[in-house]
Formats: sequence, structure tokens, C-alpha cells
Amino acid sequence: MVSKKLEKALNKQINAEFWSAYLYLSMSAHFANTGLPGVANWFKIQFQEEQEHALKIMNYLISKGNRVELDPLAEVTTSWKSPLTAYEDTLKHEREVTILINNLVALARSENDFATENMLQWFVNEQVEEEETAQGLIDNLKLIGDNGFGLYTIDKELGQRVFVSINASVE
Repeated sequence: MVSKKLEKALNKQINAEFWSAYLYLSMSAHFANTGLPGVANWFKIQFQEEQEHALKIMNYLISKGNRVELDPLAEVTTSWKSPLTAYEDTLKHEREVTILINNLVALARSENDFATENMLQWFVNEQVEEEETAQGLIDNLKLIGDNGFGLYTIDKELGQRVFVSINASVE
């Protein structure tokens, strides 16, 4: 069983992951409405990934005999000036999530909870990838600037992204 203190912190992270999913779903809807289906697709995949992240932690807590507590989701932003501003918000958000994950790892270590620390290492690695991907998209969007063909090309590329479930490691 995970300690009550760590259980509470992991529940907070579950809710943060669901909020992240909600944010990315909002981004997806916004860009679908502005004629950028590829950007919308990219954010819809992010939405799906964040849901799985929450489920991964939920399943872990349940497997350890702990309680899962879901809170209401806080409001999210619903419009962005451009894909660039959305990806800048994404990077900022993912950096905040990285801090949350690092704090969870530190808490697990302080409690000598090696199983939880081990489970959280997956998230540590995931956050490196999330930040790198968002930064790469920001760099590309800055490079193309106001070039419509460049945005069209990136939108087509982002439309090719497909959801890959982590289900094998969720259960």
C-alpha cells in the first residue's frame, strides 16, 4: 500500500493529467474550428495520451490497494491566437507537469517507496519527450513565420500523427 501522503499526491496528479487532457481537447476543438485539422488532430492525440497517463496512475493506486479520488475539472482556455501561441502554452504547461512529476519522485524517494518511484520513472521519461516535441514545433512555427504554405505543410504533417496506446504498461 502507498502511504496516505503519497496517495494524496498521486490523486492530485491524476486530476492534473485529466485537466491536461481537457486543455488539449479544448485546443483540438479550437483548431478544428479554425480550419487547421492537422493541428486539431495533434492536440486530440495529446488529449488521448493525457487520459492514459491519468489511468496509468489510477491503475497503479488501485493495484496497491489505495483509493482514487477524482475532483471536478477546472476551466481551461478555449481559444488561441495561432498555433504558435498554443504550442507555447503547451510547452509552458508541460514544464509545469515536469515539476509535478519530479516532486512526486522526490516524495516517493523520501518515503523509500521504490515501487512508486519506479512507476514514476516512466513519467519522467515521458516529460522529456513532451517538452522536446513542443519545443520542436515552436521552433518550426517560428521558422515559417507568416508563410501560409509553411503552415499548410506543418498542418498536413501534424494530421498524420496517430494515437499509440500505452495500454500494455497501464495494466
